[in-house]
Amino acid sequence: MRLFLSGLRKLVRRQATWVTFGLLAGLLVLIVVAVGATANRPGASSAERAATLSLVTFPGAYDVILSFILGLGGLFAVIYGAAVAGSEWTFGTLKNAVARGESRSRYTLLSFASIAVVIAVGLVAAFAIGLVAALVGATLAGVSTSGLTDAATLSRLPQQFARGWLAIIEEGALGFAIATLARSQLAGIGAGIGLYFGETFAGIFLPDIVKYLPFNVATASVATGTATGGGFGGGARIASVDANTAIVLVGLWLIGALVVAALFTERAEISG
Repeated sequence: MRLFLSGLRKLVRRQATWVTFGLLAGLLVLIVVAVGATANRPGASSAERAATLSLVTFPGAYDVILSFILGLGGLFAVIYGAAVAGSEWTFGTLKNAVARGESRSRYTLLSFASIAVVIAVGLVAAFAIGLVAALVGATLAGVSTSGLTDAATLSRLPQQFARGWLAIIEEGALGFAIATLARSQLAGIGAGIGLYFGETFAGIFLPDIVKYLPFNVATASVATGTATGGGFGGGARIASVDANTAIVLVGLWLIGALVVAALFTERAEISG
């Protein structure tokens, strides 16, 4: 518990935490408010206007905002996990912990547990900010907010959040494991981003294989109810597994990434 709380305090003070979630929330606010301000522009067809206003029309706005956060949040989680894990080697904090007699694998796993909690808080905060922005956008567009208290939509939000959080920390665990293996923030972030986009492009040529890979199962595990077939990142998905199978695979990828990171840390030579 001491290491876990220490990790949380460290992450709260870290610039990467505020930059990561600040960018996510900032992009969401910018897009939502811009949509509300330009929805009634002259020359737009009724179909274009309806599609645009879906972002600020409740209760559908709940799903669209959540889909946006989970989609972009997956990439940010990879970067954040890699940044935190790489800093343990770059700044020498892991070395200091080992010198105090801490278990290497325990320190690694508790460090990631702190990341998982921070991600959960960040997701909730970003979603709340997005809702406020959607209300502002709806006001600018002259759209009714009568669907804000839709009971059916509100009742399924907790489950969607739970599945989305698990999917995002799985992606964060991949960045965490890659940076641990590389012992570098920059290498971990670069490799994590490359893997993220590489898996997307590989889906065009190897859909039946790629659908079982970490980022695709993270996407498939969350059904937000939006009409955008891409879920996490938007765009059409060539192939995917069903949501229940995907959530199991997400758990396996998460555990696998953490086991690799812990075993490597346990055996690695720590010098400098």
